[in-house]
Amino acid sequence: MKFTDGLWLKKSGTSLHRAHDMWRYRIEGDEIEVLVPCREIRGMHDTTEGSCLTFRFSAPRTDMISVKVLHYAGRIKRGPYFGLDLDKPAVDIVDSEDTITMTSGKLQAVLCKKGNFGYHFYYDGKPLTWAGNRGTAYVTDVDYEADQRCDYNANPPYPYRKETYVREALSLDVGEYIYGFGEHFTPIVKNGQSIDIWNRDGGSASDQAYKNVPFYLSNKGYGVFVNTPDRVEFEVGSASVRNVEFSVEGEELEYIVIGGGSPKKVLSYYTALTGRTPVPPAWSFGLWLSTSWEPDSSAEITMDFVNGMADRDIPLSVFHFDARWMDDFNCCDFIWADRFGDAPEMLRKIHEKGVKVCCWINPYVAQQSRLFPEGAENGYFIKRQDGSVWQSDNWMAGMAVVDFTNPAACKWYADRLGEIIDMGVDCIKTDFGERIPTDVIYFDGSDPRKMHNYYPYLYNKTIFGMLEEKRGKGEAIVFSRSSTTGTQQFPVNWGGDNEATYISMAESLRGGLSFCQSGFGYWAHDISGFVGTATPDLYKRWTAFGMLSTHSRLHGMSSYRVPWCFDEEACEVLSFFTKLKCSLMPYLFAGAVNVNLAGEPLMRAMMLEFPEDQTCLMLDRQYMLGDSLLVAPIFREDGVVEFYVPEGVWTNYINGEQFEGGKWYTRKYDYFNLPLLVRAGAVIARGSVNAKPDYDYANGITYEVFSLADGQKGGCTVYDTACAEAVKMEIVRSGNQMSVSVSGRDAGKPWAVQLRGVDGVQKIAHGTAEACKNGVCIRAAGDTVIITL
Repeated sequence: MKFTDGLWLKKSGTSLHRAHDMWRYRIEGDEIEVLVPCREIRGMHDTTEGSCLTFRFSAPRTDMISVKVLHYAGRIKRGPYFGLDLDKPAVDIVDSEDTITMTSGKLQAVLCKKGNFGYHFYYDGKPLTWAGNRGTAYVTDVDYEADQRCDYNANPPYPYRKETYVREALSLDVGEYIYGFGEHFTPIVKNGQSIDIWNRDGGSASDQAYKNVPFYLSNKGYGVFVNTPDRVEFEVGSASVRNVEFSVEGEELEYIVIGGGSPKKVLSYYTALTGRTPVPPAWSFGLWLSTSWEPDSSAEITMDFVNGMADRDIPLSVFHFDARWMDDFNCCDFIWADRFGDAPEMLRKIHEKGVKVCCWINPYVAQQSRLFPEGAENGYFIKRQDGSVWQSDNWMAGMAVVDFTNPAACKWYADRLGEIIDMGVDCIKTDFGERIPTDVIYFDGSDPRKMHNYYPYLYNKTIFGMLEEKRGKGEAIVFSRSSTTGTQQFPVNWGGDNEATYISMAESLRGGLSFCQSGFGYWAHDISGFVGTATPDLYKRWTAFGMLSTHSRLHGMSSYRVPWCFDEEACEVLSFFTKLKCSLMPYLFAGAVNVNLAGEPLMRAMMLEFPEDQTCLMLDRQYMLGDSLLVAPIFREDGVVEFYVPEGVWTNYINGEQFEGGKWYTRKYDYFNLPLLVRAGAVIARGSVNAKPDYDYANGITYEVFSLADGQKGGCTVYDTACAEAVKMEIVRSGNQMSVSVSGRDAGKPWAVQLRGVDGVQKIAHGTAEACKNGVCIRAAGDTVIITL
C-alpha cells in the first residue's frame, strides 16, 4: 500500500509516524531490543506524547536475522502462525561506540546508534540492503491524530481509529532485481509493481494470484520473508524507486532477512525454515488426462479415452475426474454420479491399464450435499458472527465452508473423502480455497483475516495427510490451486484458469517461474489452456511445453482435451514428448530428490542457475528443468522462437545442433522439436523405458555425456523410485581418453555411455563387456571403463 504522494507528501488521510533516533537499547542473550521514538526528542515534553516503536533483532536460523517492529504490545494475539523450523543458532553481538553488530553465520545486521535509526545487512562482508532514513513507520488515519491530541471537545470525544499499519522500507541497489511473491503472472522481475499478498480466484491474466507468498528474492543473493499469513502489501520500487516497501495492518510487523550468497542457496535456506517438499510418487511425473468440464462425462467416455491413448501409443499415467464426477448441486458429497455406473468396476478397469486415478474436490459443501446436515449439526463449518453457518450461492447453491481449524471437522471430511480412496482413487485435486470470507468465526478462534491466506495450508495438509495414511508415505500427492507459505510440503500445484492462447501460455510460464522462485519445487498448468479450445497448432506447441514441465496435465473447460479431437499429428506429438519425458525420468527424479534435500526447485528461472549473467536476470520465456536442461517453449504460430544461450557450448537434446553461449538465437522448428538444450559437461541419465515414468531407472541406463572438455569432470546420481541411491556415475576426461566409473548398489546392472558433442560424433560405450564399437575403444580396468577417442 502506498502511504506517500510522491517524494515529499503523505497520502491524503494518513499520517506516518517515522522511526527517528535510537533512544535506548538492551542486549539480552542473543537478542537486541531498541526503543525508537517517532519524533525528535528535544526536551522532556517530547517524551510525554507521540508514538514509539520497539525493534527486536534475533536469529531464527543460521544466516538469518529477524526484525520485529512493535507499536502496541497489549493487543490480543491470535493465530494462525506459519510453522517455522527454528534452530536458534549461536549469535555474536558486538556493542561498539557507534554501532551494534549482530552476526548469524555469515549474515550481519549493523545497527546505527547515532543519527536517524537504521540498520544495514551484510552477507560475508558484502552489503545486501538497509533500512533507515526514517523509512520504518507506524501509519495511522486522521482519526488517530485527533485521539492522540486528546481532543475532548471532539464529537464523539474519542474518534475511533479505523486502521493502523506498520511499514518497513528496505533499500534497492543499482541493478538489483526482485522476484518471487508466489505465482504472479505479471513480469517475472517485480520492480515497479504493487504486490498484494491476498489469495484470489482471478485467473492468469491479472495482478491477482491464487498462490501468494510473502517472500521475495533478490539477485544480490538474499531474500526477505514477512512472517505473517495476514495480508501483506508490497511496493517494489513503486512507491519509491529506491525501496521495497511492505506493510501489515495492525500494531506489529516481523520479517526475516535470509542470506545465502546466491539465489538458489537463499531458497535452500528459506525452505529449511518454512518446510521442504517431499518427493512426489514417480508415476505423478507422467501424463495426466482429465474428463474436463464436460456434462457428457461417463464410464463409457472415460474408458474410450483411456483405451484411445493406448491405441495411439501415448503413455498415460493418471486419469483425472473433474468436478462432474458428482451430481450437479451436490458438490461435495463424494458420491459418484449415476452416469458412471459401477464406479468401483470402472476404477478397476482403469487400473488394469496401468493408469492411476485422480478426483476433483473443493472445501465447500453445497446445501444439497448429504454432508451439509452433518457438518451444520456438528459445527464443522465456518460460522457467521451470530453463530449460524456462513453460506453463499457464489459457486454452489447454499454452500458452506469446512472449518479446518476444528480437528473433528478435519477427521470427518477426510474420512468421508477416504471412502473413494478405499474404492480405488489414488490422488486428489484440491481445487479452490481462495474464496475464504473474513467476517466469520473459526472453531479455534483464529483471526479470520489471517485465515484467508492460511486456509489453503490447512486444507491441503488435511487431504495430503489422509492420502499418506491411506496410500503410504511417498505415494501421497494433491493437485492444488491455492497455496501459501509452507504449502510446498504438500505437492503439487497447478496454475489455475489459463486461456487457450499463446499469450496465456506465456503468462502461465511467468506465473510458474515466479512460483518456483518462492520455495516451491513443482508446478503444472492446463496444457492448451483451460478456457476456450486451442487450435491444433497451439495444442501441439503447448504439448511440448507441458511435457517439459515438472508435472503435465491435459484439462479444459469447453471441450475434451484428447489429442485426436485436434488432429492426428497432435497424437504423434503428444506420444513423442510423453515418451521423451518418461525416458528422462532418471534425470528428473534425481532432480526431485534434490528438491527435497536442498530445497532447490526442479523448474527454475534462468536467473537461479545463472545469477551472474545479466541477460538471464530478465528472461521469462525460457527456463531450466533441473540444472542441465534449458527449455524455450515456442509461442508463435510460425514456429519461430527467440532464445538466449548462456556461456558455454550447448547441444540440442533432440536434434544434436550445437550453440555457442553468450548469444541470442532465432530458430524455426516443427512440432517435434524446440530448444531443449544441454549444457557442456552435463551427464544426462536416460532410462531404458519410455512407456511409463515409474520403472527401474538403473537397469539399462545410458549416461549421455555432453561436450566434456579436457580436464573436466562430470557425473550424476541415479535414485530408485523409493528415493534410495541406486548408482553413481563419474567421468573424467584427460586428453583423448575418458575414464568412466560406476558405483553403488545397482552398479552391476547393464549400462552404457553415449558421448554427444565430441568431434560432432555420437559414440556409445557399453559397460557390460570389453568391446570396440562405433569407433570407440573400451577396455575394462577394474571398476573403470576407459574410452579412447
